[in-house]
Amino acid sequence: MEQPQPDTQRKLGLWMSMALVVGNMIGSGVFFLPASLGAYGGISIMGWIFSAIGALFLALVFSKLSREIPGLSGGPYVYTRAEFGEFAGFLVAWGYWISIWCTNAGIAVALVSYLSVFIPVLAVDPLLAVLVGLGLIWLLTWVNTRGVQAAGKMQLITTILKILPLLIIAVGGLFYLDPGNFVPFNLSGESGFSAVTATATLTLFAFLGLECATIPAGDVEDPENTIPKATMWGTVITIIIYILGTVAVMGIIPPQDLQTSSAPFADAAARIWGNGARELIAAGVIISTFGALNGWILIQGQIPMAAARDRLFPPIFKKENRRGMPAVGIAISSILVSILMIMNFTKGLAEAFKFMILLSTLTVLIPYIFSAAALSLISFRNKKLSKKKLLVNIIAASIAFGFSLWAMAGSGQETVYWGFILLMAGIPFYVWLKKGEKTADPPPEH
Repeated sequence: MEQPQPDTQRKLGLWMSMALVVGNMIGSGVFFLPASLGAYGGISIMGWIFSAIGALFLALVFSKLSREIPGLSGGPYVYTRAEFGEFAGFLVAWGYWISIWCTNAGIAVALVSYLSVFIPVLAVDPLLAVLVGLGLIWLLTWVNTRGVQAAGKMQLITTILKILPLLIIAVGGLFYLDPGNFVPFNLSGESGFSAVTATATLTLFAFLGLECATIPAGDVEDPENTIPKATMWGTVITIIIYILGTVAVMGIIPPQDLQTSSAPFADAAARIWGNGARELIAAGVIISTFGALNGWILIQGQIPMAAARDRLFPPIFKKENRRGMPAVGIAISSILVSILMIMNFTKGLAEAFKFMILLSTLTVLIPYIFSAAALSLISFRNKKLSKKKLLVNIIAASIAFGFSLWAMAGSGQETVYWGFILLMAGIPFYVWLKKGEKTADPPPEH
């Protein structure tokens, strides 16, 4: 497996790796999700708790895998290919790639939604909203082809700034809660189990990225120790911020108003401190989503590049420009992001965002399922592993696997339908890439 040798002076330490995890998880999801969750009522907090528990076990799986297979860039793709072979590795890379451009389409929708605080026409003019969204996507596509340092500087600044509006509402908003906004507890009209399943799947989107420290493992200092710590601590910090922030927003804004809000955190701030605070929070969220879109556009070139180096994606994806960036791969991904955004914007901002986050979550659950299975297989094969550690690994992998299947079921029939078709659509590409390779000898005739 080809892996470029990084400059040892430019490796990521613990704090930068943790910032990568937190920064990529805290994107647009938590800022826009309260509107999608408003139809379910207070029971959606249970969904947050269940998805947080699942995220912790998934983080534990990736922490352990990073110790078992250290120093190789590619994250879930590398772990799957190592344990299950090329075809499984291809499916995971393909599914993860789909998830990234679905995520970026969702982030672009959320970014346009919060821009509507300053440009109200964006909330009622779909054509203008699409044009602004496309402009932002291609601006950051250009930035990410200018070199990793240019993208990295922007990411560092926005990661610091994005936490501020969340903390302001999460902490300050708790003093302004109205318990009546949580009654009735379940507004969906569905059973409690169905409502929790649906909201857990929606909220899981906000945790996508918990595995991000494993993707540039070749560029991380002391990856066997740094990546597990960054993954676990980054996930814990994010969970605390998410749940407190959502409780505050849902307690401040009545459910009927929350469902129609295009900027829930900003609207919550306005109810407490006035319109000036609404604009301040909205500006912070715009910076946050802009930074998240920047970071994920950077990642959308990395996974296909890793697979292309192993001859599992077309060679064009590993082609680098003079600044060392997979510019063509980034551009191809951005074309797909643009198409998905245009196709779904007719549903309205909230509905478009909901569909894209469900599709993104479904397609990333497949790499999560394979990664959990890879940890189990590695653990069973490792004869040096104590019975206690083997048991811990198997329990963690089993819970992560089961949670991923449960979340997949909660995605809904339409999402599973399109997700499965998109995943299977990659098989012809695999056949085309492998058509010239020799196969094993056929079995003898009887």
